[in-house]
Parts: sequence; C-alpha cells; structure tokens
Amino acid sequence: MTTFGIVALCFGIYAMITEPGVWRRLWADLIERPSAAMSFRFILQPVMATIAAWKDGAKDAATGRSPYFWTVLTDPTRRRDRLAEGIHATSKVLAMGLAMDLAYQAFVLHHFYPVEAIIVAFLLAFLPYLLLRGPFARVMRARK
Repeated sequence: MTTFGIVALCFGIYAMITEPGVWRRLWADLIERPSAAMSFRFILQPVMATIAAWKDGAKDAATGRSPYFWTVLTDPTRRRDRLAEGIHATSKVLAMGLAMDLAYQAFVLHHFYPVEAIIVAFLLAFLPYLLLRGPFARVMRARK
C-alpha cells in the first residue's frame, strides 16, 4: 500500500469515527449483539481462541519460551514477532468472526459497519488468546 493509500485510509477511519452518533450506535450495537440472532458465536469464538491458546501455550512450555503476553508488553525487540505469531494462530478464528459478524450485520442491522466487525472479532477471538496463552504455558510447565 502506498503512503497516499495509508493516509487516505487513516483519514477515512478518522472521519467515520468522529461523525456524530457513531460512538453511540457502535456501543448500542455491541451491547445488543449477545442477545440477538447468531449469539452462538459469543461462545464459539472464545472457545476456539482458547483451544489455540492451549496448543500454543503447550508449545511455549515445551520449548521454554517466555510468557506470551508478558513478552508482548515488555520486550519491544520480540513484540512484533510474537504478535504476528498470535495473529497467525488465531487467523482462522478471526476470519470466521469477521464473516459471522458481517452476516449478523446484513441480516439483523441491514447495514455494514466494518469497524464494528473488527472490534467484535478482536474481542471474541484474539483477546482470549492473548490473555490465556501465558497462563496455559505456566500450567503446562508446572505439570512437568
């Protein structure tokens, strides 16, 4: 992507999120989602992210790697690689989450809000992975 493309994308996102009423709609839509149609994804996505975290936490324990989240927070030299590793591990869950949220938006909201879909996919798929991979690695190390 060119510099102009990145600037245009950033400007578009900024213009969208500063539009009056966007934040109110965003929060109202996010709060409604668990009780609306397709609510099974609020269980499915975190479960899939937890399975990926368990698998990668076991690998971390076997290889003696530092805790995932702690490394992401405190080690700028390895942060990018570890985040990329986590995104790769959850990429299928993230893609599934985006697809399910876009389907929800089409059938229930009758509009597409891509930023909302990204937020929901991140909260349901990547955040549980980020929070659970380190503790799973610690449990596996303690079991040895």
